Amino acid sequence: MRHRFTRCSHWGNGTETTVWKPVGARLRVVCIERTQVVYQAEYMWIDGTEPVALLRSKTKILPDGADLPIWGFDGSSTNQAPGDNSDCVLKPVFDCPDPLRGPDDRLVMCEVLIPEDMSPHPTNTRTACVETYERYRDQEPIFGIEQEYTLFKNGRPLGWPANGFPAPQGPYYCGIGADEVAGREIVEAHTKACIDAGLAISGTNAEVMLGQWEFQIGPLDTVSVADQVWMARYLLYRISEDYGVNASVTAKPILGDWNGAGAHTNFSTRAMRESYDAIIKACEALGQPGKPEEHIANYGTGYEERLTGLHETAHWSEFRYGVSDRGASVRIPWQVAKEGKGYIEDRRPSANMDPYTVTRLITETCCSALAED
Repeated sequence: MRHRFTRCSHWGNGTETTVWKPVGARLRVVCIERTQVVYQAEYMWIDGTEPVALLRSKTKILPDGADLPIWGFDGSSTNQAPGDNSDCVLKPVFDCPDPLRGPDDRLVMCEVLIPEDMSPHPTNTRTACVETYERYRDQEPIFGIEQEYTLFKNGRPLGWPANGFPAPQGPYYCGIGADEVAGREIVEAHTKACIDAGLAISGTNAEVMLGQWEFQIGPLDTVSVADQVWMARYLLYRISEDYGVNASVTAKPILGDWNGAGAHTNFSTRAMRESYDAIIKACEALGQPGKPEEHIANYGTGYEERLTGLHETAHWSEFRYGVSDRGASVRIPWQVAKEGKGYIEDRRPSANMDPYTVTRLITETCCSALAED
């Protein structure tokens, strides 16, 4: 929404700064009202925390109609710069309406740059993603990402008893009712916020473990899907914050006989949407020597605990693909096999993966192989 604010002027000299004028033992502020229409822009970026980068944000207030300028931040407080050379640059690259403040305010995704030469910061994974997409955009790669997460409160998953465990997994996946789900009010608020922001959210569902949920973003191109997953994560974190709940993307939030949290990544190119041979070629490309190791090392942290060969996963040390097989590294949906065209699902990425890195790798591996035809 648009906001009006009042500028306060220095006592009697007309400058636009606020001062306090002493009156006896009391202080008072003297203001000359000058109203101006402004909007709020929430600048967000990915920091340098390891092993899992965090999302940071801060608010810039701009005159109505003003473009989004570059901005900066203290990189020494985000693991991105030393204290004696701490400035980092924020370059807006994607923005959308802010559904939490109002449609005239903006959410702004930024790349981090180095101020000396405006080159990408080492933590900026988006630039390489853009370069890969531009190289293969003629193949029309598109993605759909299934972002799983777990809601935590007071150190345990939402809906879990204070001591011990809930009933075993079974009724929670796509469950209905207070005994089967927890946190639906957060999910509904997040879904509406994503829709109001204009994000390509395409579905939600309760997951296999109580307190665990999923939303899906896509289909979108290599870069856009990653931009929007990060934006949807921001909205999830902010809305959960209002409920006093932490939305966690930890890959294995609870050890033992409980499902982990992934980010299953669905992928297709124009050729794959026309030919089953291209589907198989993409799967084979992902399994070529060195490729499984390269991908798994960049698919998020905690994969050793999550990809065990149990709980609908293939073991992280192997690679295989199959039709309708949720125990495979890569699943070919049954309707794809039946129709002879469509998409594949890479089931290995963890919930805490960087979508810029994952979509870049899949685009590079599959499109380079498909380009050989």
